[in-house]
Amino acid sequence: MTDDLVVRRETKIAAPPDAVFAYLIDPEKLGRWMTTAAAFDARVGGAYRFTIGGSHVTAGEVIENDPPRRLAYTWGWEDNDITPPGSSTVVFELEQSGDYTIVHLTHRDLPSKEASDSHVEGWEHYLPRLATAASGGDPGPDPWAG
Repeated sequence: MTDDLVVRRETKIAAPPDAVFAYLIDPEKLGRWMTTAAAFDARVGGAYRFTIGGSHVTAGEVIENDPPRRLAYTWGWEDNDITPPGSSTVVFELEQSGDYTIVHLTHRDLPSKEASDSHVEGWEHYLPRLATAASGGDPGPDPWAG
């Protein structure tokens, strides 16, 4: 695994880790910042399915759930042969820092530079929306949702 095939980002959120963690697993809260439809079984081994950007569907399985510190699940797109469901891994690590939570995102196991670049763009779009929603703000409608 080369470093250019791993997406690493972080964001600082004005909320405690338990409040932020809810935005990673609650389908209604996921809809405030990333999804237009979501099903999420947060148990280890549980399945999820998100509709993102209005019509793109990602699906996978929860592989770690340690609230409110760490969440990991497999990731991939139903309509994309480059990164099919379950082929990569998304890890959220939450760290309390005073009145803030630092969210460390790692998206690994991406199959190509093209896939990595695409996911960089996606996470750079959605992480600020997560920060706004989880801190009590309104990120507004997702412009990618059409």
